[in-house]
Amino acid sequence: MKVSYQWLNQYLPLEEKGIQPAALAEKLARTSVDINDVYSPMDGLKKLVVGLVVACEPHPDSDHLNVCQVQVSETETLQIVCGAPNVQVGKKVIVALVGARIKDNIKIKRGKIRGVESNGMLCALQEIGFSEQVAPKDYEAGIWFLPDDAVVGDAVYPYLGMDDTIIDTDLTPNRGDMLSIFGNVNDLAAIYDLPNGFESHPVVESDEAMADQLSATLADEAIAPAYEMRLIKHLHVADSPMWLQIKLWNAGIRPINNVVDITNYILLKYGQPLHAFDYAKLPSHQITVRHAQAGEQLTTLDGETRSLQASDIVIAAGEEAVALAGTMGGQSTMVDEQTTSVALEAAIFDPVMVRKQARRLDLHSESSMRFERGINPETLHQALDEAAYWLTELAGGQVVAGKAVAARPQFADREITLSVRRVNHVLGTELTMAMIEQLMVRLDFAAHSLDDDQLVVAVPARRWDIELPADLYEEIARLYGYDNLPSTLPAMTKTAGGLTETQTRLRASRHTLEGLGLTQAISYSLTTVKRAQQFRVALDQTQPMQLDYPMSSDHVATRMSIISGLLLDVAYNHARKVVDVALYEQGRIFIPQGGERPLEEEHVAGAVTGHLTPANWHQAAQPVDFYALKGIVQTYLQNLAVAGEITYVADSSRPEMHPGRTANILLDGQVVGFLGQVHPSCAAEYKIPETYVFELNLAALLAAPKRDKHYVHISKYPAVTRDIALLVDQTITNQAIVAAIKQKGGAYLKQVQLFDLYRGEHLPANKKSLAYTLTYQADDATLKEDDVNQAFEKVVAHLTTTLGAEIR
Repeated sequence: MKVSYQWLNQYLPLEEKGIQPAALAEKLARTSVDINDVYSPMDGLKKLVVGLVVACEPHPDSDHLNVCQVQVSETETLQIVCGAPNVQVGKKVIVALVGARIKDNIKIKRGKIRGVESNGMLCALQEIGFSEQVAPKDYEAGIWFLPDDAVVGDAVYPYLGMDDTIIDTDLTPNRGDMLSIFGNVNDLAAIYDLPNGFESHPVVESDEAMADQLSATLADEAIAPAYEMRLIKHLHVADSPMWLQIKLWNAGIRPINNVVDITNYILLKYGQPLHAFDYAKLPSHQITVRHAQAGEQLTTLDGETRSLQASDIVIAAGEEAVALAGTMGGQSTMVDEQTTSVALEAAIFDPVMVRKQARRLDLHSESSMRFERGINPETLHQALDEAAYWLTELAGGQVVAGKAVAARPQFADREITLSVRRVNHVLGTELTMAMIEQLMVRLDFAAHSLDDDQLVVAVPARRWDIELPADLYEEIARLYGYDNLPSTLPAMTKTAGGLTETQTRLRASRHTLEGLGLTQAISYSLTTVKRAQQFRVALDQTQPMQLDYPMSSDHVATRMSIISGLLLDVAYNHARKVVDVALYEQGRIFIPQGGERPLEEEHVAGAVTGHLTPANWHQAAQPVDFYALKGIVQTYLQNLAVAGEITYVADSSRPEMHPGRTANILLDGQVVGFLGQVHPSCAAEYKIPETYVFELNLAALLAAPKRDKHYVHISKYPAVTRDIALLVDQTITNQAIVAAIKQKGGAYLKQVQLFDLYRGEHLPANKKSLAYTLTYQADDATLKEDDVNQAFEKVVAHLTTTLGAEIR
């Protein structure tokens, strides 16, 4: 909420006590709510003064420009060329003098516009920092007219409320009471121990009775714990006075007209949303609060026609829905210049129903935000009556005596018993009963003692966030001052600290990937349904778990793979001309199990595109390919010390992966991951270049048996090598050949290295040639030639019989 310092100062002696806005904001941040920003609307502006247009003639060389003579002081009149269509003689305007600074730090200079000298600029509100959402619609295409009583030559800031300081607060859901000036005044009065000067205005009713002119009923009491209406007649719709418009636009709300502006003013002052219906436009004066009918249509104030569901709640006049309860009014009963009577609504709607409705329709408003967080039932009558008061004062209306009541607000103080001993134990303080009672007085909470230790506190309904003694401990702590709480060291236990074995392995695995040149990324666990279904390690997992009330359309389902999030990161970098990207992420995926909670599995994934190593003076850049990524994965798995057999099997069944450059990763025959190139069509969807990815089920790898790490001495005896070239079918893989060699290689075989692969015209059809170097070495003696030959012959025989290999 954007809180005006000057508005607070109307009810609290802040300036008198020397409490400046920055200090006030810091105090709020340390005791109540977060602060987004503290700023003045006039920050960065200078040399903006009140001017009077004394003459205005068409530009001699333009059909839309005017040459204006503008008085900016008692003795000075400036010639200014202006393109605003609404410029008029006799109007007070905002003048940016030569050398002025306006929005975006633009400096105004003396110059010529189509040959005519111009010494300044006549400004619209948007040009001096007002947003399009706040500037009144009547002045969207033109300059702003200041009040007639503005003094020529004065700075414009006080006339526009720009000399105020705005404290932009960021509320937690439990402090809905701070979404109003009333709540902020109460809290600051308690924090600073200041007299609370908040004031209201009582309504004056006319002699005309309500009788049957307006009635209100509830179809279901659960919809609205409170619902009341007043009828105001004979009013005149016009622009609001400047003081009211200033309060609204400083709070980020656009002024519309005096009737609508008064409802928004009360919204800000009390946190009580109101809605004004044009009484004459209501199809019936019998108002009902009910659930919508499935498929019922309603055109809201924003001009959108919305199809409603049975879970939505509406305000109906007779049989026709005229407003979405707690969210937005209907276009058919909106207040306009012809309105002369309004039915004014004040209510408390069920927060859960309002929230579901607002989220489903993506229709969030200042009103729905407050209904979702809670409304103070104590001030509902007060807010409704003060709105009626201002409609008589500013719109000349007459308030019909009585109200149409469907449900009156029910509230009572909540009694909580405190133990002084327990308060001091929890906070580490030495507060007395009298000191705690004084803090309750500052909060305006009634309190009385039962004995030397027990204190009964009556918490008013306006602080609905306080339910337990622990909530009062927090109130005591923040008023007493967090800085005043004693500092103590935590009690030490005998339990030794440190990481668990799983935590140690997870951390070490991250270091491995970073050592291989990958950078850690963190992506969202929530994504779209389509992306959640992509790149699954286990292809039998089809449907992700979806949120009932997602925050946005891009975050509706839990991920079943990490890769899709990494590809979005690659796309982000690629769009910004970063061509070499190597990322990894370690996190959890979520697999639906048929219940309310999914199964969470720890996974690790990587995505690499471009070059793994950049070019330098003696080496060309090395582009990433399947084998480079496989090397990363092999090194990673080796460092995990998994004891089982890791194999790689070609796979063409994954729709998001290139069918000829993808392999499943198996641990003892079970799929624990995959690696390969992203399918070109999938890469095009993500708007990324050729990219290689891998994903591993880290939970399965961590659960697998591990190799013991022990010292192995390096043999001091010479090694013997044998080369062998094989002619085999194209379908036989390198892995199958290596496995066959190791099966019959004997105890002295240390290494099998592929050094040549040939496919070409000199070979038979569907054949390929592979050449290997076999390295033999003993640890305790020099190998004899006969021992090596015998072992090598067994390998040759086995390859011939099992794989049909031809020795070349």
